[in-house]
Formats: sequence, structure tokens, C-alpha cells
Amino acid sequence: MKGAHIDLPLQHTSKMLPVPSGISGSLSLFRGLEEGRSCRPSGGRSCGGKLPGMGFRDSPWCPQWPSEEFWGGGGGQHASSTLGKGIWRSEERSFGGKERLGVKVDGGGTRGREHGNWGDLGAGKYGCTSIPKSGGRNSEEAAAAASAAEVSAARKVQRRHARPPEPRLSSRLENAGSSEARSAYLTFATIMLCPWRVKLKLLLATVTLVFLISWLYLFMDGCSLMLPPCFGEQSSQYLDREALASQMRKMEEENQLLKLQLSHSQAQEETPGRMDFSQQGLQFIKEQEGRSNYSGCPKQRMVQKCELLHVAIVCAGYNASRDVVTLVKSILFHRKNPLHFHLITDSVARQILQTVFQTWMVPSVQVSFYNADDLKPDISWIPNKHYSGIYGLMKLTLTKALPSDLSKVIVLDTDITFATDIAELWAVFGKFSDKQVIGLVENQSDWYLGNLWKNHKPWPALDRGFNTGVILLLLDRLRHLGWEQLWRVTAEQELMNMLSTSLADQDIFNAVIKQKPTLVYRLPCFWNVQLSDHTRSEQCYTEVSDLKVIHWNSPKKLRVKNKHVEFFRNLYLTFLEYDGNLLRRELFGCASLPSGQLQQALEELDEDDPCYDFRRQSLIQHRVHLFFLQYAFSESADEIDVTLIAQLSMDRLQMLEAICKHWTGPISLALYMSDAEAQQFLRYAQASEVLSNRQNVAYHIVYKEGQFYPVNFLRNIALKNAQTSHVFLMDIDFLPMYGLYDYLRSSIMQLELPPKKVALIVPAFETLHYRLNFPKSKAELLTMLDMGSLYTFRYHVWPQGHAPTDYAKWRTATVPYRVEWQPQFEPYVVVRRDCPLYDQRFVGFGWNKVSHIMELDAQEYELLVLPNAFMIHMPHAPSFDISKFRQSASYRNCLQILREEFHQDLSRKYGAAALKYLTAERSL
Repeated sequence: MKGAHIDLPLQHTSKMLPVPSGISGSLSLFRGLEEGRSCRPSGGRSCGGKLPGMGFRDSPWCPQWPSEEFWGGGGGQHASSTLGKGIWRSEERSFGGKERLGVKVDGGGTRGREHGNWGDLGAGKYGCTSIPKSGGRNSEEAAAAASAAEVSAARKVQRRHARPPEPRLSSRLENAGSSEARSAYLTFATIMLCPWRVKLKLLLATVTLVFLISWLYLFMDGCSLMLPPCFGEQSSQYLDREALASQMRKMEEENQLLKLQLSHSQAQEETPGRMDFSQQGLQFIKEQEGRSNYSGCPKQRMVQKCELLHVAIVCAGYNASRDVVTLVKSILFHRKNPLHFHLITDSVARQILQTVFQTWMVPSVQVSFYNADDLKPDISWIPNKHYSGIYGLMKLTLTKALPSDLSKVIVLDTDITFATDIAELWAVFGKFSDKQVIGLVENQSDWYLGNLWKNHKPWPALDRGFNTGVILLLLDRLRHLGWEQLWRVTAEQELMNMLSTSLADQDIFNAVIKQKPTLVYRLPCFWNVQLSDHTRSEQCYTEVSDLKVIHWNSPKKLRVKNKHVEFFRNLYLTFLEYDGNLLRRELFGCASLPSGQLQQALEELDEDDPCYDFRRQSLIQHRVHLFFLQYAFSESADEIDVTLIAQLSMDRLQMLEAICKHWTGPISLALYMSDAEAQQFLRYAQASEVLSNRQNVAYHIVYKEGQFYPVNFLRNIALKNAQTSHVFLMDIDFLPMYGLYDYLRSSIMQLELPPKKVALIVPAFETLHYRLNFPKSKAELLTMLDMGSLYTFRYHVWPQGHAPTDYAKWRTATVPYRVEWQPQFEPYVVVRRDCPLYDQRFVGFGWNKVSHIMELDAQEYELLVLPNAFMIHMPHAPSFDISKFRQSASYRNCLQILREEFHQDLSRKYGAAALKYLTAERSL
């Protein structure tokens, strides 16, 4: 056999060299064979064909052997052969003599080895036996020798395989690195020893396995890994940085091979094949998004910068108006786009919210009001058991109520709190199909399943039904479909069996969707996390980043039962007590209305003026929330009534209950508070038995801004919102005598004051005792006055303020008597509601009432002292402003400057008749 012999001039010792495990069979080379012996299988058949790189012939019986590089360098040297970084090796052993193993490759020279041990890597099936050369020994002797050699070799193989693995081989594998590296080495070695068909099959199987594992991993971990194109399309303002960082950290913890593959695939994202793969992934996400709480990177049209977003809210009554303010705060806190609020309100809510938005002056916010009374005929025929009453059905009429050129709008309940930018919800409109017109979140309670209690029969609904606390409406498509006729016919059909609605408009919306399911687009549940007693909202969110909108859709509101209610309550209270002045921020880059007269006046102020703070305070536009609590007032039949007018801050709150006990008539109060203090007052008033039983007390919140107490601005707020013919202008530190309300009403009618300009003076007294046995009549008061328990008001500090009342004459008076104006006179009076307003330039302490009485006199009001009326001032700690007045010379100087300016304005307004006030002022 040409080129297929082995030149082995060795000693008689025979050793076997097996092929690595994993290959069927192994090749054993035996030492001591004579030169010219050929290699054949142990079974007696010789190997036909060459083995690549070794000179053996290819055959099914001979495995593929490594290349020549495997055999190392020349003879006489210690050689370590490596394949796959050290899997196979040979080592030098001494047998007492020079042994040389030579293999002749393809008729060429021999590659020498010192007596090599090639490692025990498998049991030898194939061995080299002697084949006689021409002219050699006879065949019988050769066969016997070969048989003996084979038996000896087999015994040695068994002994060697019973030994533990050689430590040098084990250490080499351990040094190879990670388990992935060792596996790669073994795999590569296996491939190199297999036929080419096996190679191809193994390669295809490996590629297929890697591809399948990659797909499974990608689908489980979300599209942020699988779909890098969505990051290019997603606007950075909506990218959750924290979520992305978390996913990247998780990805780094996976095996390095997969990470390299993903990096490579991301680098190829622009190729057509990669785009096709991404589109398939996006289609999968689109199918799953409506079924799960998925907030990854949906393919959607993003909202343009400065795009105007439209929001519709139905609001009626005093309490709902407070809820709207909190809702708007949460929206303004996150928003980055101009907003247009469409408010469908009754007359009460319109008065309140108009004042709120006018005084709030938030840039890039428009507000439109629509009269709910005009819509009542369209829905008043529907029986409704919901606590919202007829206003709970108003959302059915929005296609009619809102402007015809408005194509889409987000509709919200008043008990909603936003935890994200509303522009993200607006962007969902871009995901509607051609047939979808309404976007809703599935109901998170079992209400429409009918299993809450026995004999519970809900309105028809698709699956679990939908909640209408958050609605996306395509108004133009709804009008095209004939929405008004559609919901009306459906309601009429269902009311024949149901008799009334239980959940107001929500029942009718669900009945329509049940008949036409293609109309609805299912919003992910995080756009309406419902917190009522029977909901399973905790299944909707897994972490804080999943929360978008919180819906307090329970009559219990903050007292609802939910295991995470404390977290939601704190989030709600954050916006409830948040300073609304901080939301007056510009949207840079978006067009806004030109600055108004107020802003121009503020810009014209000289900041170097020593009285700059006083002037600026008088120009500040405070936020005002009228009728903060429920107010119910019915005018008397004779149309003569009196409202007590007062203003206060948080430190005088304890006076309210005492005043309500002394005054039974209507009261109009202006409270100067922060947003947080307003909520403290709300809790105080609702917990007070005295205050909660009074429905004729109007509380108007003026939110804090600036460093001075705007006393006259507060008085004007309370005065302008009184609803009676006359007002009693009083301070919060006084307690009126018992029965004063009825006495004033009768005095007004007796004196026939309505057509006249008359100011009725109520004499003021004071006590230094916090606990006072309040006099029930004038006689008791005079007795206490004589005993020193009472004093005329400020007789020892500011006597000129009330001295013109003439207390000596009052002691014996039985009928009203007239007094003349005098400088510094500041009595407490009863006047018609259309009296002059207070001058708002006077802030803090000093001249706030004096200036008002001066203007009443300038308008020729007659001053009459009531003989049987009185009020008593209760002691209290000095206010912050009076302390500044007493301690600061600049404060007093600025007050003097303001007084002079007031005199000048009074002279210009009333002419020469007002000069007497300036003359009297200078004579002091």
C-alpha cells in the first residue's frame, strides 16, 4: 500500500494511542512494530484510503485524524500537541532507552517524537497490526505475533482507563476559562474529527438552537431589547430612563455569547432583514398590548411640541369644583403642551371655576365653559340611581355640547389624578383603527359579571365591561356615525328591562359597545387604575412606573379599601396640597398670550423704591377659590337681609365656631391660606359640629402670595361675594352680641335705609379676659363696663379710632343718633352691599379701615350709631404685621407715603370736597 506504511524503529514495548472520546472508535499505535507494518482495524481488515495528513487511506473504519500540525516538531524533542487549546497532548516518559516513534506521511519524511504518551482519551477500537512485507516472516508467525501484541495492548488499555484522569489534562481544561470556553473547545475538536456531512449537520443544529434561544429570551424580556428601532422613533421625553437602565443591567448579567449576538443584531438594524424582524415584533406587541399591562415602546405617533390638547370635564356643585382643581394641578404638574379645558358646568361651578382660572393665570391654558342646563333635556328622561345624579349622564351629550370643529377630546371624571404627562394619553389617538371611535379601559371590578351579590343584574357589557372615568373620543367619527341617535336607541331598549341606570353614563356606553364592539379601542389598564371597594386594581400595576392615572371611583373616595391605598392617598395629597402658584410656568418655545395689564404694571415698578414691596403686594393677583364649602342661602321674603363680612388667617380659625353661635345670619369669610392650610381648614370644618351644621356660611379661600397680609383685598373678596342687600363689616376678633342679626334687620326696615346712603355704627368694646361671661343685653354690658371687666375699644392705645362714636351718649341713647366724621375714625358699620370697596394699596397693619370710612364720608354717607347694638373684641396674640409696624421705621415711612398718595387720589376723584381730609391729616 503506497504511502500507507508506518516506519517504527522502536523497542518491543507496545503502546496504544486512542482517538479523543466522542468519535466512534479510536486508533491505537503500537510500539515495537517492525518497519513497514501497515495500519488496519483490530478486526483484521486494513484501512483503505489515506487518512488526511497521515498517509492512511480514508475508509469507514478509520477515523479522521488531526493534521500534521498536531504532531509537532522533529524527533528527539519533547513535544506537546494541541488542538482546541490543549485538549490532546503527549508527554515524555523514560523506558530506560531511546525510543523513537516515527510516522511517514504520504511517502515523506518522518515526524519524530520522544516515547510519547498521547493521553487516554478513549478506548482503542482500531490498532496497527503487523502485515508482512515481501520477503519477510511467514504469515502464521506474523499473525501470532500480532495477536499477542493486541492482547497485551488491550490489557494495558484497560489498566490505563481504570486510572483517574491525568492531572495535567484536568488543569489544562480548568485553565481554559469559563464553562462556555471549555464547551466551545470540545465542540470544535469534535467538529474537526467528524466527516464533512456530520460537520454540516452539527453546524445547522447549533445555529438553529442559538436562534431559537435568542427569540425566547427576547420575547420574555420585552421589546426594548428586540426592537431597537423603536428607540429611534420614541421621543426622549417619554423614555423611562430608570426602566432602560434596569433592563441594561439585567442584560449584562446574561451570558456573553448572547450579548455579543444582540449587539451585532442592533448594529444591523438598518438592513431590510432586520427591519422585517422588528416589524414582526411590533405586530406581536400590538396584539398583546390590549391584554396586559404593557408600557414598553409601542409604535405610535408622538405628540408634536406645542400641539394643543383638549380635555373635557363635567363638573357641578361646590364639592366637585374642589376636585377639579386637584385634577388640573396633577395635569399641569406633568404637562409640556398647551391645554384647552372644556368645562360643562352648572351655574355654581361656573362661578367658582371661572374665578379660579382667571386668578390662577396659568400660561398656555385656555378654558371654555358650557351650560349644563342646556343639555339636561337630552338626558333628564333617563332614570339614574348613581350618586352623581343627572350630571353623571352629561358625557353622552359631548358631541352636541362641544364645538363642531373639535375632532377629538380626552374626557375625564373629576375624581382623577394624573401621574404622568397627559400628552402620552393624547398620543394613543394615533393607534386607533379606522373603525374605532372610543378609547376605554376595561372595568377592574366584577360589576358587569353579575356575581357581586345574589340576584345582581347589571347592564349588558362586553366581557368585564369598560370604565368611563377616562375616555378618548373621536368626535368627528362619532358625529358621522350618528352617536346621539345610537346611544338614545340603545338606552331606550335596555331601559325596558333594566328600568334605570346604576352607573350613569357608563351603563349606556357599555350597552352600545356590546352591540358594536368594533367601536372601542382597549386602553392599557394603567390609564385608569380604579380604586373602588370591589376592584382588582393591584393586578394592573407591578411598580410605580406602571401608574399613569388613578381613579377614585368610590363614594368613599380616600377611605376606600385597598392594600396600597396609603400610597395612592399620599400621591393624591401631594397635588391636593401643592402650591398652585408654582404651576404658573411658561412653556418655552410655544406662543403665549401677551402679558396683561397686571404684568405690565409689575414690570413698571422701580425695584430701588424703598416701598417696592408694598407696591408690589398691592398689585399681586392672588389665586381665589370662592365657596370652598357647600353654601346654601335663600333670600328672605322681605328682601332685607344682612351678611356678616370678615377675613382671617389660619391663626384665627378658632373664632369661627364662637361667631357662628353669636350670629345666626349669613356669613361671608375670606380666608388667607396656603394650599396645605386650606386642606387643614377643610378637615377642621367638616369635623366641627357647629360649622358642619351651618350651610349659610361662605368660605372664600385666597391663597398666600407675597410677604404682607392683603387685608383689604380679603375684605373686598368677602364683600363682593355677599348675596344679601346689606353687609355688616366686622373683623374676625369680635363677637357680636346675641341677637344682633335680627336687631340689624329690624333697624334697617324701621329706618327705611335701602334708598339712602347710611352707615349704621355698631359700638365696639373689648375685654382682656380670654374667658368671658358674655353680656346678654346692653344693661349687663354697662354693668361690666362700670366694674372694669370691659373697656371701650382701644381706649388706651388708639382712642381716636372710636372716640367719635360718643360712648357717653350711647350709654343713655334709645334711638339711633348721628355722628360726624373725624380724622382716624374707623368704626364697624352696616351698609348696603354696593358700598365702595376697600383700597387695596393698604396691606398689613395701618390705615386699612380708616381709608374706607373716609371714602364713605366723601360719598356723603350718613353715620348713625345704633343704641342697642354692641360687639366685644376678644384678646389674641399680636399679628406679624403689627409687630413689623411697631419695630420697623421703614414700614411706618412707607405707610405714610401710601397715605399721602391716597389723599391725592381721593382729591382727584371727589374734587374740592376731599380737601378737608388732607387738611385734617396735616393738622394731626
